[in-house]
Amino acid sequence: MSQPFRIGTRGSPLALTQANLVRGLLAAAHDRDPLDFEIIPIRTTGDRVQDRPLAEIGGKALWTKELDRALLDGEIDCAVHSMKDVETIRPAAITVAAMLARADVRDRLVGAASIDELPEGGVIGTSSPRRAAQLRKLRPDLSIISFRGNVDTRLAKLGSGEADATLLAAAGLERLGRHDVGTPIPLEMMLPAPSQGAIGIEVRAGDNAARALVGAVDHPETSRCVWAERALLAALDADCHSPVAAHARIVEGRLVLDAELLSEDGGEHVNGSITGDDGAAMAIALADDLIARAPTAVCARFGRCPPA
Repeated sequence: MSQPFRIGTRGSPLALTQANLVRGLLAAAHDRDPLDFEIIPIRTTGDRVQDRPLAEIGGKALWTKELDRALLDGEIDCAVHSMKDVETIRPAAITVAAMLARADVRDRLVGAASIDELPEGGVIGTSSPRRAAQLRKLRPDLSIISFRGNVDTRLAKLGSGEADATLLAAAGLERLGRHDVGTPIPLEMMLPAPSQGAIGIEVRAGDNAARALVGAVDHPETSRCVWAERALLAALDADCHSPVAAHARIVEGRLVLDAELLSEDGGEHVNGSITGDDGAAMAIALADDLIARAPTAVCARFGRCPPA
């Protein structure tokens, strides 16, 4: 390489950890010195604005737009993202060239040993519509307040008594070495956000050299699963306000996609599962099935209630 391959990333501790993971994998895959790959931190609007839920101020684009600009302007050669923070519809000039092997997809409850052990009327901090709805479904007595910030910020808020408990992604905690923080919530109780636990690497669609270089670290099973989950979001026309949970996995070579849609208050919900080989077709079929069976408060959220 005549100059370092530039890896763009947000500047949070977790984002930098993930970028360093990408650098190490790229160096190993191409038998290069890690110094041939330069990490370029870029501050995003989502990092700057911490006092309001993302859904109120622009959604997931607040994590990506500055990195998109830097990538398209040639300031970086690739961008590393937590895939659950990436909008479903992306600019045509940008493509996901690789996804790393997925980490633990579950949420962890921090502040109590289990959801059942949360105090009556307990205060839970989260800014995720999906987590809030799932908690309200399980425990309607709980009070949900907005929690924003990186892992340390949210743990500090919890430690200062702003809430009784919070939920964090197990994958992020593991990558930060926080293996002892929180209790994993079984998938049977709480499906994760689509793409949770997956790291994606985007490049300019026309940059064939970067696409080939990054593609060497792609984990095909993770990519297959995450693309199916993202196809479900597209089929539902879901946005950052939508309480949607989804998880795809490979079982004996076939794709299994599970999903749940909820009303915002968690009072109504519908779930389903589909098995097949074509993730995109499965996602459309599952979305149609869920909407057809969804209670009014759920299908109305997606603007797709069947005719009465």
